[in-house]
Amino acid sequence: MITPTYLQPGDIIGIVAPASFVTAEEIQEFKKLAESWGLIVKEGKNLYLKKNSFAGTDAQRISDFQQMLDDKSIRAIVCARGGYGTIRIIHKLDFRNFQKNPKWIVGCSDITVLHTFLQQNTGTESLHAIMPRHFSNRKKDLSSVDSLKKALFGELSGYVIKPHANNRTGKASGILIGGNLSVLYSLRGTSLDIDTKGKILFIEDVNEYLYHIDRIIMNFKISGKLKDLAGLIVGGMSGMKVSVSGFDKSANEIILEAVDDYKFPVMFNFPAGHIRPNMTLILGREITMQVEPDKCSLQF
Repeated sequence: MITPTYLQPGDIIGIVAPASFVTAEEIQEFKKLAESWGLIVKEGKNLYLKKNSFAGTDAQRISDFQQMLDDKSIRAIVCARGGYGTIRIIHKLDFRNFQKNPKWIVGCSDITVLHTFLQQNTGTESLHAIMPRHFSNRKKDLSSVDSLKKALFGELSGYVIKPHANNRTGKASGILIGGNLSVLYSLRGTSLDIDTKGKILFIEDVNEYLYHIDRIIMNFKISGKLKDLAGLIVGGMSGMKVSVSGFDKSANEIILEAVDDYKFPVMFNFPAGHIRPNMTLILGREITMQVEPDKCSLQF
C-alpha cells in the first residue's frame, strides 16, 4: 500500500463536503485548530451549498473534490461530514492525478465509500477519523483530535485499550479495512465490494435496528466475507434499536454468534465510530492486533 506524505507546518489542506451539507459555523473550530497546527486551510468552492440534503448538486460536489484531487499543493483532503451522498459521485471522480501525487483523505461514516475505493483501486492508505463538523461540539473529545493530528503528521504508532468481556484472544497481522457497517453492506454486489481475505476488518454503526445488524452480519457470513479474515475489530455500536417484533439480541451477541465458526481474534469496544472518542485509524495499512486477557493493542 502507498503511504501519502505526512504533513508539515506550512502545508495546505482542503475541506470538501462529498455527501450531506454543512454550514460555515460548523467548520470554524476545525479551521482554527488546523491553523494552530501550522496548516493552511483551503475550502472547496461549493463547500457551503445546499441541494436537498446534499452539499450542492452531484456536479458541484464532484467539481470540488476533483479540484482537490488534482491540486498538487493540497497535501490532505478532509471531508467536512458524512451523512449520505458519496456513492453518488465516486465513479465520476478521476484519481489519475491523485495516484501520481497521493494525499491523505480523511473522514468516517459515509466516507467509508472513499476509503473502500482507495484500498481497492489505488492501493493508498487513508484516515478513518473525526470530521470538521464534529469539532464544534468536541468538548471532551480532545483525544480524537490529538489522534488525527498525530496521524497526519506521522506520529501515530498505535493504541493500547482495556479488554472487553466479549473479546476473543489472539494475535493477527493484515491490512486494515472497513468503516461503517451499513455503508459496507450497501456496496455488496458492486465494484466496491470489499475483499476481506487475510485482512483485519473494522466495523462500526449507529442508530440501526438490531435485526438489521443481524441481516448484514449474516450476509457477510453466508457470502464468505468473514471466514478468511485475519482479525476483526468492532468499534462503536451506538444507538441500536429494538424493533416492534421484539428482536433484541445485542450487536456484540450478533457478531459473536456469526464468528463462532472461525478462530481469528476479535476486539470489541474499540473507541472509533459514531462515538466519543473517535480515534483515528489508518486504513489500508498493514497492522498488528493483539487481544490479551488484560489488554488489547493495535500497532500501525
